[in-house]
Amino acid sequence: MTVTQAQDNKMVPVTVLTGFLGAGKTTLLKRILTEFHGKRIAVIENEFGPESIDNELLVQDNDEEIIELNNGCVCCTVRGDLLKTLTDLKNRRQNNELNFERVIIETTGVANPGPVCQTFFMDDDIAAYYRLDAVITVVDAKHGMETLDTQPEAQKQVGFADKILISKKDLVSDEEYNRLKARLVHMNPRAEITAVHFGEADIGKLLDISGFNLNSILDIDPQFLQNDHPDTHDHHDHHHEHGHECDAHCDHDHHHNHHHAHHDDEIGAFVFTSNKPFDPQRLEEFLSGVVQVFGPDLYRYKGILYMKGVKQRMLFQGVHMLMGAEPGKLWGPKEKPYNKMVFIGRKLPKDVFTNGLTQCLV
Repeated sequence: MTVTQAQDNKMVPVTVLTGFLGAGKTTLLKRILTEFHGKRIAVIENEFGPESIDNELLVQDNDEEIIELNNGCVCCTVRGDLLKTLTDLKNRRQNNELNFERVIIETTGVANPGPVCQTFFMDDDIAAYYRLDAVITVVDAKHGMETLDTQPEAQKQVGFADKILISKKDLVSDEEYNRLKARLVHMNPRAEITAVHFGEADIGKLLDISGFNLNSILDIDPQFLQNDHPDTHDHHDHHHEHGHECDAHCDHDHHHNHHHAHHDDEIGAFVFTSNKPFDPQRLEEFLSGVVQVFGPDLYRYKGILYMKGVKQRMLFQGVHMLMGAEPGKLWGPKEKPYNKMVFIGRKLPKDVFTNGLTQCLV
């Protein structure tokens, strides 16, 4: 199986909501479940505990695993296997016993979202029915720094995110907020980061993010590139950065940014760019080898590839050891083809990746 998922409108989109204990996931979820937003949502809670939805919101007793809420949403608890619950929901929806348009999975505060994401690629029936849309991670502005320092799972939650919501911004100074944001960018430069007040969060902006789509947009936060390239002016804009010969010699090291000197984050990111084409066979062999060796520590990786002899850009992405690629749109007549790849993971040896990728260039 690969990570490529078909863009079928009939597929049920799934959002994975994660974040450390106390960050505000449940507050956000309560709002989604109680507000009348015209969307029928099935919410899967990873476990009932003190962090879970308050029982007074539920219109049936807890013996029933699937509970219908009065605004057309459904809530169910996973005491066993996520795969079993998703299959159960699918069967009941197909039999018209349940009516929902999308699924939100709330993970426990200490969970690594990786295995949840992999569920959607490992099982053919689930992969054909559900479309994994995005991982949304909630980070607490007040305690976020300390949590990231002490909790490896919180770092994983940031590494997997397609969108990061920073809660409780009103409890910290602008300087503290900016420091936290800079650190998050450094850990995951491809996630959009927004401060959120849950009373006013726009639910529409949390759904249909398409973070797991293969598309030709690979936004990397310019702040990440700026911090790492004090001498370069080409990187200040998302769209300018492939206009020069960067190759792997651009140094994306942690030491340029004074915000990060004292945080030894295990989760980090680096970007590889080049204007030279890849040799397709060499690249495939290298990536296959890298994924075998570093798969468990590779959280998310994504890229736009310029391949020798191919008129279209190739789009690729992966989660852990699952990797997919497909052709994208043609390079334009005035467009200079380029490679841009981002790797996010735990203690990845950047030099091994950059040197290896450089060897794969024609």
